[in-house]
Amino acid sequence: MGTSHRQAPVKNLVKRVQEGLLDLFHNPDGYEIVIGNGGSTAFWDVAAFSLVENKAQALVHGEFGQKFANALTNPWLHKPTVISGEPGARLELIAEAGVDSYVYPQNETSTGVVAPVKRVPGADAGALMFTDATSAAGGIDFDATETDVYYFAPQKNFASDGGLWFSLMSPAAIERAERIAGSGRYIPEFLSVKTAIDNSRLNQTLNTPAIATLFLMAEQTDWMNANGGLAWADARTKAASKHMYDWADASSFATPFVSNPEHRSQVVCTIDFDESVDAAAVAKVLRANGIVDTDPYRKLGRNQLRIATFTATELGDVQKLTAAIDYVVSRLG
Repeated sequence: MGTSHRQAPVKNLVKRVQEGLLDLFHNPDGYEIVIGNGGSTAFWDVAAFSLVENKAQALVHGEFGQKFANALTNPWLHKPTVISGEPGARLELIAEAGVDSYVYPQNETSTGVVAPVKRVPGADAGALMFTDATSAAGGIDFDATETDVYYFAPQKNFASDGGLWFSLMSPAAIERAERIAGSGRYIPEFLSVKTAIDNSRLNQTLNTPAIATLFLMAEQTDWMNANGGLAWADARTKAASKHMYDWADASSFATPFVSNPEHRSQVVCTIDFDESVDAAAVAKVLRANGIVDTDPYRKLGRNQLRIATFTATELGDVQKLTAAIDYVVSRLG
């Protein structure tokens, strides 16, 4: 655990993660796995410094999409176009002349809204797609050629800890990063994608990473690939989330928060409760009995529970959870 991250044991671990992720993401031609220090929050600033050339368009349907949009409001970029809807709803990115970067969350963790990984028809030649995949990566199958920067932190479907960001980058994104790095723009080394690319090609990061995070990431990625890869993981999260939504649809006191079934996440299920049931009280009882992390997103302020159905979550555990919620509600009432 204490060895240098520039020595063979750690470099081999990083390489194992990189190769495992490329296998998981269907080995798109020319794409590379780039690793940097800091989580997805750091990556928003990384992108603003190192990858967005002049102007971005941001799709916002929750808290995390808005945070990326906020990071794009800086002195050296044009004001971004922000397409936003009410929490729980989803709009679409629209081709816009002069936009070189389209950014959106694949899975909005705060609301449980999912968006397809797909290029914007009619976008300017050379425009890049940025997919915030933090709670989707490893749990939702996708076509990597439909995006250029597929970035995420490892603490969701990959069952690891935070502290690092990972990005599947297309050749076009790598070329953009190298061109901006050579343009004279001021870029702190910690926020430099060019620095991250150079280090990643050596199977290392700029600063010493958390070795436990890499180890857990490697184990989870190997487990996914050994069982059938991303298609297998996708089927698991679909089955678990389907149970949650079917249960809510059939319940007398619960309703899926996202009204359009096609927009509902298969990895983060947000369930509204009738005003006669205090969702916070239900979560408190569940936690007291060892069932944790069912609380709603704090800033959304709704009477609801938010349930993760990540790849490592067994369908049987989700079935036990809904039975436990029914039991608690019947006793609280």
